Amino acid sequence: MGGYGPPTTAFSKSLKFIGDRLEAEFGDGVDVKYVWNILDLGYRGEDILWLVEDGFLTLGYQSSSYLTERVPELGFVDLPFLFENNDQARAAMDGALGKYLTQKIEDKFNYRILGYYENGFRHISNRLRPIHKPEDLNGMKMRVMPSDVQARTFELLGAVPMKMDLTEAIDGVVNGTLDAQENPLANTITYGVLEFHPFHTLSKHFYISRPIFAHRDTVDGWPAALREALYKATQESIVYQRGLTEQEAVDAQKQIEDQGCEIVNLTPEEHSAFVKAVGPQHEEARKIFGDEIFKLANF
Repeated sequence: MGGYGPPTTAFSKSLKFIGDRLEAEFGDGVDVKYVWNILDLGYRGEDILWLVEDGFLTLGYQSSSYLTERVPELGFVDLPFLFENNDQARAAMDGALGKYLTQKIEDKFNYRILGYYENGFRHISNRLRPIHKPEDLNGMKMRVMPSDVQARTFELLGAVPMKMDLTEAIDGVVNGTLDAQENPLANTITYGVLEFHPFHTLSKHFYISRPIFAHRDTVDGWPAALREALYKATQESIVYQRGLTEQEAVDAQKQIEDQGCEIVNLTPEEHSAFVKAVGPQHEEARKIFGDEIFKLANF
């Protein structure tokens, strides 16, 4: 099993959770190995996709935005301000919307989708100035994940979106060629962004899930008991991971504050200005994806 973060992250701990469950049930009948962070081995974050699809790893995770090139329907969950809170987002991803997207992914990738971890709500950090309104983003070079939908969001907000892999983004933050980035607070800590960005805005503009995917040929070839145990352990790990993620967000905000960074909590009026600015994107999405997918998300 592999990922792209140190063993201390909620995602790595959740992989270990799965492995521990399988080892407890099957003992020497299973051999579980971990590659916590493929970046340490010289890979890019997006390489986790082919490492699992080609069977070099059995199981991995990645933000759904990285899959949008082959699964355009995933662009729907890249829409800004789609969900108001964790409960609403989780209900959609664990329910009809998640089942629909799972089928779309499995149609295009050599995967079995085992569920969805939570990357959570994303916020803006930058090196230039506090952000209270969309106009404050004007001209900022902003890293976004490789998603046309996310790039469109920040175009509407006045930034200059730059789609790039995580490894490139980290370099851009460090050397200053990027002005801004957007991530959950825990990622901002994990990748050292707070050392270079003094300004943070709790915008909650995207909620991103991370599909948990397994190499289809391998898992389909396992004995039924092991396959069923993997699915069960993964579902239990999702609950575990989401709890860890909630605490990580609290701890990360305190660490950012302790670093001396400025954190902007948007007022309701300021938040509404961001929502209004990207309003045309939801109408565009209905033309692209159709009304049915909105209904699956309970809209």
